[in-house]
Amino acid sequence: MAKIVVPLLLIAASLAAVMMAADEPKPETAGKPLKQLFRGEVVRVSDALKQLGVKAYPEELQNQVALLTPDRELLPILPDWRGRAFFQDERLRDRRVELIGYQKSGVPYLQVLTIFTFDEDGRRQITDYWCDICSIPMYEIKPCDCCQQPIRLRFQPRELPKDVVEHRPVTKIAP
Repeated sequence: MAKIVVPLLLIAASLAAVMMAADEPKPETAGKPLKQLFRGEVVRVSDALKQLGVKAYPEELQNQVALLTPDRELLPILPDWRGRAFFQDERLRDRRVELIGYQKSGVPYLQVLTIFTFDEDGRRQITDYWCDICSIPMYEIKPCDCCQQPIRLRFQPRELPKDVVEHRPVTKIAP
């Protein structure tokens, strides 16, 4: 009887360990980074460094922006198709945001996929740009891709998606 029970217990323990490991989020899966939720405020890097007590030449950093998290982690934002809006539109800076995005291993830049801002009553809003003529969303300030007319900043109440995990800081800057 013991010859049968022991191997069965070993198989059950192995299956339980595999199932528990499968539930834990992985930083990268098959080369694809994990989508995470980043919270904080998007600020100019020169202002954030000054606030954190780090001396730098502000003119060298004048166009750079980063997310300053509640843990005082400073994450530079990549100026790609989505992050570029923070470089162009000051209305998106110096305000509370939640960003869905990712960081590739070994790269400090935050790649933004979705922007959430908050209204004066603290309600979460997905934020993008919108063409009222063509009814298409856009992700940076420029004429509409379709009709070439001006677009507007748009805020829509929206909950967070369920498939996003909370970002865990890697490093903190002491207060």
